[in-house]
Amino acid sequence: MIRMTRKLWALAGAAGTVLLALLAWMLLRPPAALTVQVQTQPLVRTLQFSGRVTTLSRVDIGSTVTGRVATVAVREGDTVKADQLLLTLDDDEWRAALAQAEAGLRQAAARLAGLRGSSRDAASASVAQAEAQLQAADAERRRTSELVAQGFLGQARLDEADRASTVARAQRDAARAQRQGLDSSGSDIRQAQAQQALSEAAVDAARVRLAQAQIRAPAAARVLDREVEPGQIVQPGRALLTLALHSPLELVAQVDERFLEELQPGQTAAVLADAFPQQRFSATLARIAPRVDAQRGSIELRFTLPQVPEFLREDMTLSLEVTTAQRDRARVLPLAVLRNSAATAQPGQASRDEVWLAQNGVVRARPVRLGLRSLSAVEVIDGVTDGDQVLLGASPPPGRRVRPQAVDPATLPRPRSATGDDAATLGNAMGR
Repeated sequence: MIRMTRKLWALAGAAGTVLLALLAWMLLRPPAALTVQVQTQPLVRTLQFSGRVTTLSRVDIGSTVTGRVATVAVREGDTVKADQLLLTLDDDEWRAALAQAEAGLRQAAARLAGLRGSSRDAASASVAQAEAQLQAADAERRRTSELVAQGFLGQARLDEADRASTVARAQRDAARAQRQGLDSSGSDIRQAQAQQALSEAAVDAARVRLAQAQIRAPAAARVLDREVEPGQIVQPGRALLTLALHSPLELVAQVDERFLEELQPGQTAAVLADAFPQQRFSATLARIAPRVDAQRGSIELRFTLPQVPEFLREDMTLSLEVTTAQRDRARVLPLAVLRNSAATAQPGQASRDEVWLAQNGVVRARPVRLGLRSLSAVEVIDGVTDGDQVLLGASPPPGRRVRPQAVDPATLPRPRSATGDDAATLGNAMGR
């Protein structure tokens, strides 16, 4: 009995010793720390945002006069040619005005022709008649003067002959003036010519106004919107039809100005239409607007299409992903491993980016020089080598011992990006 008791006490002591040793080992064991391994792999940075389909030129068509719509010759989606009739207004009043103006022109032309023809001949005849009467009056005055000198006639008869000669001379001068007015440079002809020109201008104005009753396509185009029906009263300034002039389709997008530094013409974009998510196509960034929208803090981008898919429609909503930078081979680490050295820097030293490495079970701080950044990854240009174990998250400070536990970077949660009205976000692809 005593021997069995001693054995039990011996076993209990041994178990306690083991427990104490195990407890001491657990207390002295370095804490576990998550690590990722530095690897060389591709890194791509992209920018994702929404856009829409548009044409280079879009015009609103309206009337330049007030009137009632008689006919509308096109519908939405129709393709029209240059100068094709789009709609007409009631033109009875303007046709009557044109007829009245044309009648006035004919009247002015007839008057001018009359002045240049029979009126001029009559005036010439009047001049000849007046000159003959003046010659007869002068001859009569000379005979009367001789007879008065010889005493056969009195002075009263001579005065009467003088008056007759004066009247005949005045009649001749008036006939000459009338005939001169009918010459090509005369005042009557000039007045008639001016009246004819005024009538011609009235005819042109009436024709222009009548032509305004017919609204035609300015160029080959496609009808996008129709906002008018027969019978409506329309006024100048109101858009009746919207046309997309025939020109290459473009993609237009608004992107937050904070991404401007990453964008440049020539970059390629992968595009998906919301209505056709399985049909991906490509576009090229062609133009970046020279100014920023002050109200929204965004900048406009325009993309050209090497090949235009048949399913694209005007104003269709698209999702674009622009490749802004890429590295075929880069040492890539998650952004989560970066630490700032401000806490460990000596007074007077500037802070810098650094990572903590697990080397032989001990935490070591290592300054790094960074390159391309994406949403959740960064290129490390200098400071680490392939195979280094970099600590993640909360870890013991440098100089302390740790027990590294490797994790796959692909399993780490990606940080959510703050998006504005343009829904633009940074993206990345590692190992692609």
